[in-house]
Amino acid sequence: MTSSARTGLVVGKFWPPHRGHQLLLEIAAAQVAELLVLVYARPDSEAMPAPVRAQWLRELYRGDKLVDGPRIGSTPLRIFALTAEADGVPPDAADDTTQREFVRQWLARQGLAVDVVFSSENYGPGFAAYLGVAHVAVDNARQLVPVSGTLVRNNPVAYARHLHPLVAAQLGVVPPTEVPRVVFLGAESSGKSTLCAALAEACGTVWVPEYGRTLHEEKTGNLDYEDLLYIARRHAELEDEAAVQAHGVLFCDTNAATTALYSYYYFHRCDPALQAMAAVCGQRYAHTFVCTPTVPFEQDGWRGPEALRSFQHGMILMQLDYLGIAYTLVEGTVAERVAQVRSHLSINI
Repeated sequence: MTSSARTGLVVGKFWPPHRGHQLLLEIAAAQVAELLVLVYARPDSEAMPAPVRAQWLRELYRGDKLVDGPRIGSTPLRIFALTAEADGVPPDAADDTTQREFVRQWLARQGLAVDVVFSSENYGPGFAAYLGVAHVAVDNARQLVPVSGTLVRNNPVAYARHLHPLVAAQLGVVPPTEVPRVVFLGAESSGKSTLCAALAEACGTVWVPEYGRTLHEEKTGNLDYEDLLYIARRHAELEDEAAVQAHGVLFCDTNAATTALYSYYYFHRCDPALQAMAAVCGQRYAHTFVCTPTVPFEQDGWRGPEALRSFQHGMILMQLDYLGIAYTLVEGTVAERVAQVRSHLSINI
């Protein structure tokens, strides 16, 4: 059997999912045609139970098209959340044979067969042998990603650097960054993108466009409710990627807080994971600027009517006040706004 035809298996608590887990999944996915991921623990977390942790994993690996399901590259992930009530999960303290037999029987009941087990734990080889399949160890010594779920649970702030921004936000923390991030918020057609581009050029750095706009255009305006959390996740990832190229400061057009507002605006609800990402925006950005909607309105075919700008502006200010996020208003021409921002940030480049 070729590696491209194999089905892989990863079993873990993912409590919470961290970069070590992601390394394991990504290395595994590169070697199989399909990857099964079982998420469970007993006792389980009341704050983040297995179904919630499994959903975070699905969100981390979904692409632009929700119908494609989670995948890493071309490899689909089948992520299962197992519970004591529905699946008879054994206690964590149960012996190895009990744990192995539980998984074997669960796979059999589901009609699932695997060819290789991937793990970052010492139990891996014996577990794979019990199932009669191959085993691949991934960073057992935790040299590539020195973290564990226990370390994160005990001190999420200290290990935030090993968490994806989406997961970190669920714990109320923000991964550290090499350069300060400055975010610009504002109603539609309030000049955010123009200002970010002008500032990046003036300061010799880079900026991050609003990913929600990108996806909105790709889907010809037909966003689904589930897309809003995805937008916030992808925007955070694009910020992380751009930070590597930034010099002294990174300018960002929009953040998860505004994405959450649009979730309520369009769908009258907001995913709790997106709410958590919005709540940590005060920590994620060194400063928040709000562009006043006084520039000429430009209807590009994707925006709502001009009359909405004033309402959107007010909602953004209300949300920032509610979240306790300090902000500075900028107004005037592009040149005047650039000068206001540089003066406020003491950027003399």
